[in-house]
This record gives sequence, C-alpha cells and structure tokens, in this order.
Amino acid sequence: MKHKRKWGFLSKTAIMTCLGVGISLNPVQAEDTLETIYHVYIDGEHLGKIDDQDVIQQVIDDKLAKHQNNYDAIELTIGEDITFIPEMVFNPKYNNEKVTKKLDEQMTVMADAVELNIANETVGYFKDEETAEAVLKAYTTKYVDENEWEKIEAIKQKSAADKGTKEKQKQDKGVPDVGETIVTDIAFSKEAVISEETADPDEILTEKQGIQMLEKGTLQDKIHAVKEGEVLGEIAGKYDLTTEELLELNPDLTEETVLKIDQEINVTEYDAFAQVVVTEKQAVEESIPFKTEVIESEDMYKGEEKVKQEGKDGKKEVLYEIKKQNGKQTAKESLDEAVTEEPINKVVIKGTKVISSRGTGDMVWPAVGGYISSHLGERWGRMHKGIDIARPSNRNILAADNGVIESADYNDGGYGNKIVMNHNNGMKTIYAHLSSIDVEVGQVVEKGSKIGVMGSTGNSTGIHLHFEVYKNGSLKNPTEYVSE
Repeated sequence: MKHKRKWGFLSKTAIMTCLGVGISLNPVQAEDTLETIYHVYIDGEHLGKIDDQDVIQQVIDDKLAKHQNNYDAIELTIGEDITFIPEMVFNPKYNNEKVTKKLDEQMTVMADAVELNIANETVGYFKDEETAEAVLKAYTTKYVDENEWEKIEAIKQKSAADKGTKEKQKQDKGVPDVGETIVTDIAFSKEAVISEETADPDEILTEKQGIQMLEKGTLQDKIHAVKEGEVLGEIAGKYDLTTEELLELNPDLTEETVLKIDQEINVTEYDAFAQVVVTEKQAVEESIPFKTEVIESEDMYKGEEKVKQEGKDGKKEVLYEIKKQNGKQTAKESLDEAVTEEPINKVVIKGTKVISSRGTGDMVWPAVGGYISSHLGERWGRMHKGIDIARPSNRNILAADNGVIESADYNDGGYGNKIVMNHNNGMKTIYAHLSSIDVEVGQVVEKGSKIGVMGSTGNSTGIHLHFEVYKNGSLKNPTEYVSE
C-alpha cells in the first residue's frame, strides 16, 4: 500500500491556575501569554517538540532534494507517516534542532512507483504505469506481431467500453481466407496486475530491465533425474549452478559420490512468470486421401492383381483454432470443414484362383510348337533319357502339368540350366538346356504356364529342350504322355 505523509493536528491547551491562600494575587503580566508548540511523531513515535511546522517541511524538502539528483525522472516521497499535535502552553519549551536531526536520521526516501505483479509474484517496480505497460507489451510482442497485438488491444478496449450496455457488442474476430492465419486473442497464462506502491528507489527498474526480469522468471526448486553418464558438474551447468551450490542443495552428496541412473537430485531453475498465450484461427486446404476398393476375381490367380481405376485425392477446406504458448503450439482443434472435391476411389482387382500343386494327370506339350528331333533310347553309345524338342514357334518352355518346383539351377552333369517339377501325383518332369529359368524352388506352377526359355546350355549341339518324364521314380517315354 502506498505510504502518504499525514499531517495531523490534535489541540491541547494547558490552563494554569494560580490560587492564593491568605494573600492577594498579582495580575498576570503581559508577557505571560499562551503560545503554540507542536509535538512531532514519526510512524507514531514521539520525536520531540518544535515551535514551527515549517521547520519540519524544510527538513523533508532538503532530504528529498538531496536524493532527487540521484534518481532522475523518479518521483520521490518520504516513506514514513509524520504527524503533529499542537499544544498551547505558557513559557513553551522546545528544541527544533534536536527534533529535526532525529527526524532526518529516521526518515527514509522512497519512490512513488507502480508494481507489476503476476500471480502474486512481484516482477518489479517501475516509475509509472506507462513503463510497466510497455514491459508487458514488449514481452508479448516477442511472440506475436505488434500490429496484431494492437488490433486485439483495440478490440478488448471496445469490448470493455461496451460492457453493460443493453445490447452487448460481440467481438468480431472474423474468419480467415484459405491459406490465411489471423490472431483472435492474446493473453497471459496468469493474471498480471499493475498497482500503485512505494518502493526503494534503487529497486525501480527500467523498461529493458523489466523485460529481462519477466523473461528470466522466478527461481523454483526442482528435481533432476540422473541420466546415463551424467556427473555433478554437468548437472550443475544445466541449471546455471556451481558444483558447490548443487552440493549445498543436496547435503547427502559429495564430489566423490557415484551417481546412479534415475537418482533424484535437488536443483533450482528459473520459471517464466507467465506464458504469452496466443489464439489463432487458420484456414487451410487439405487433401482427402482416396480409399482403395478391392474386387475379387476367380479369373485371376491368387497373388495377382490389376488396377481397374486409379484413385485421386479429394480436397477440403478446414478451419482450425490453434493455441500457442510463448511461440510453441500447445493445441489444435478443428472448428469446421467443407469438402470442395470428393475423392475418387482406387479400384483393384485381386485374383482368388488357387493353383493346385497336384498334377491333373493329363500333361501338355512343354513347348510352343516344334518337333521331336531325338527320341528316348540308345544314342551315341549311351542311353538318351528323354526327347529333344527343336524349332518351336517361340522359345517359351511350359509346365507339362500342375506341380511344385523341386529344383531350378545349373547342372554340371551336362544338363545346363535345369528345372525339376514334382507333380505330387507320382509324376516328375525335367526340363534341360534352358537359356534362362523363370521359376524358383517351392513355387507352385500351373499347367501350361511359362517356366523358362529354350536354350543350349550344358552338353548341347543346338537350341532345343531336353524333356524327361518319371513315374514313381521310373523313367518313362515322354511320348506316352505328351504329343506334338
């Protein structure tokens, strides 16, 4: 509360009566008249008596003038309450010099100031309200454009002026265009109050000092959980503490203490007095992802798929409300949205047809056309175990029946690139001298599908397919199962 000098007066009249016993009284002499003196009090404490109030005023003026040179542009005042009680007496006794000396010693010079207080924490004292307001504005405009701040302040002032009218004015915050962001509110996370106070002149802050104090905040006790590899000096440095200061906060620790992971250490850290909370509205155009529609088809094999219709993203306009604290986004809420272009679904056809790994028992010709250039039987002094097919219309090699690829690699025994198919019905087929192999071990293959390309690898005199058939492990004449 602001201290004020109190100049109080209480009347006190001393009536002196002379009584005579058996003698006559002499008349009162002219010089024995009543005079006024003043009892001087400082904060209720009696200092003495003076004969002239102006003596006290002069002491006060001298005291203020002496300090005023040191505090330019700050209005100074006396910090204590000084009061007088007048008394009318005959033959007054007083000591102006003694009283003024004691008064000068006990008076303190204070500044008429304003206090900036946030959530019952004093940020600082300033010479006037304008400086305190400037500090709040400078701190706020670190996180929001000054023009936006001025607009919001104007709206708030108009809203306050309109408050109480019959038809309360509604704050028109507008709606942004697509791609635009507008500020709809600016506030502190805690209440800021500016009030008149008296303060030590040395505690009066400039605008720059006030901004620094507001940014720095107040020192708070906190707990630090030790992380792997951290030592005391490193932890102290994170909180602007010396190792000695950290040890004072943790009496159970010494410089030799081995810290453990997650061990709790007492520290101190500055917390901001308040956060600048900025509310924005933002309008954006966003994509609406297309969905994929799957159609199953028995006309395609399982694992096969084709795109019947390409998908296309749609578009929508979304209005968001965004909250930021000291420039960092803390919340985002969708207020409204409107679809401007519907998405087009992607349509995919997926096969469901399953290839049987068991042969049908009815084999097909393993090439595209061609003729038998060499039959099963003795040839060049040794057994020729299959038939050779040459001169096809194209060189694709086809599976003779459904089955599983048992082997598919290069054979050093003269077959070159060779495929062995197990038809899981007692039958096996072999395809040799291929220029390339299109299947892999374990793959289930359908009758008539391409498994490789005719070639002349291994012991071969020209491009052809060497084809062998086995039943229950016994070599069979392929011509019993396939024909040109």
